[in-house]
Amino acid sequence: MTNIIAIDGPAASGKGTLARRLAKALGYAYMDTGALYRAVGFEVLQAAGRDPENEADALAGCVALAAKLGGAIGTLALANPELRSEECGDAASKVAAIQSVRDALLDIQRDFAANPGEGYKGAVLDGRDVGTIVCPNAPLKLYITASLEIRAERRMKELQLKGKLVTKGAVLEDMRARDARDKARAAAPLRAAEDAIVIDTSELNADQVLETALEYAKKAFLLS
Repeated sequence: MTNIIAIDGPAASGKGTLARRLAKALGYAYMDTGALYRAVGFEVLQAAGRDPENEADALAGCVALAAKLGGAIGTLALANPELRSEECGDAASKVAAIQSVRDALLDIQRDFAANPGEGYKGAVLDGRDVGTIVCPNAPLKLYITASLEIRAERRMKELQLKGKLVTKGAVLEDMRARDARDKARAAAPLRAAEDAIVIDTSELNADQVLETALEYAKKAFLLS
């Protein structure tokens, strides 16, 4: 089995930063599974009159994305900076609640985990359901979390650095709504896998989180 690390957690918990740094440190390939849903949401938003909560529109977005991916992960379609916008994030949360959309993207994620590419020693995937649905047999599962207030503060600073005029209250409410939607959806709700290691990053910086995760990885894969 490929060395697979599944990382899940809510928005602004630090899971993406950890996943990227962990993959680089270990020489593993990295996939932000959320980028797939953001890309689908982006395709829906680009089509006039389409709604990310409408199943047919969301599936049309999957078809449009698949045509751009062409079977290759890490393409410009997933590197598009517009995918990091709040609008795309909100659309991603909506399309991700549709089971047929999740089914359409599942094979892409599993194929990447099993076949990360030549030169890579394994794969790191982060998202909302990697440890529970995408890679339930991953040898190492991490669930990264933080308090709602801390996550809202992080997201507010991130948006302000991009020149966005936002308040903590507005970001807090948006994040609370997104958390509720992600946890309550019938299709692969956000939760920690039963055998996942939970890391609360509320009082940790990025280096401390990476150090903690590396220790777990070394134990899981018998690395020196």
